[in-house]
Amino acid sequence: MNDQIPDHLDLITSAEVTDQPLRECVRDALDRYFADLDGGEAPGGLYQLLLQEVEVPMLEVVLRECNFNQTRAAQVLGLNRGTLRKKLKEHGLG
Repeated sequence: MNDQIPDHLDLITSAEVTDQPLRECVRDALDRYFADLDGGEAPGGLYQLLLQEVEVPMLEVVLRECNFNQTRAAQVLGLNRGTLRKKLKEHGLG
């Protein structure tokens, strides 16, 4: 995990198994994030941080499930293939 990402934003740890919908996992992670601040002020950029934390594993899993076929992965994600390639490059995945 990126050293800049707080541990409490981990959506699911390797030891955790859950039947919760993704939305609930995200909510729980955010609740832990703010609880861990213990009344302190949250740093700026939480929105971008969360998007990055979700986007990277989503891209990795979709690519894996599509046998690394970028055309198919783009279809599954509802993205243009060029947009997918750009995102992969941005995250060092392509």
